[in-house]
Amino acid sequence: MNSDHKALEQQALESLDSMSAVPKFKGPIGRMIGWVDTCFLTLAVTALIAIAATVLLQICSRLFLPFSIAWTEELSRYLFIYMVALSVGVVLRQNRNISVELFHHLLGPRIQAAFQVLICALIGLFAFLVLPYAWQYAQNGAWQTSPTLHVPMLYIFFSTVVTFALLLVYSLLGCLEGIIAMCRSSASLPES
Repeated sequence: MNSDHKALEQQALESLDSMSAVPKFKGPIGRMIGWVDTCFLTLAVTALIAIAATVLLQICSRLFLPFSIAWTEELSRYLFIYMVALSVGVVLRQNRNISVELFHHLLGPRIQAAFQVLICALIGLFAFLVLPYAWQYAQNGAWQTSPTLHVPMLYIFFSTVVTFALLLVYSLLGCLEGIIAMCRSSASLPES
């Protein structure tokens, strides 16, 4: 009964996501990508837990200590930046980014795959164009340090490089998945 309930729940969740019609990679490549996704999500969740602990420490220090800890606000800000940077690729791969889904359910599987290719190509093109500037921006932080933590700002500014590099890689994966789905669905159509 529990497995039937889980299967129905998974089917209901997939039917809500109109872009789930585009299949993901299977086999060893799919497992490797899934492992990489899990690593990035684990790092992002770790950053989220660290944010919660840092904010809790800040609140406790303000309530129970005669002084407040100055570095907690800065650390929580940097952890938030890296949480977003590390999860952006997985969010794109799982089609969880902000999108308007007014007409996706009306499209056939082939058109949905073509739509995914178009969206991923545009995101990938944008990431490709911005990535060199993100690297230049990160290099600007080489001789700066953060005010309270005294961390080289290169590490903080490098989050932009991580963000756009992950967007580029995951948009290429999305394009490949969409192209494969379009080819498979056209091969499965009966010839007239």
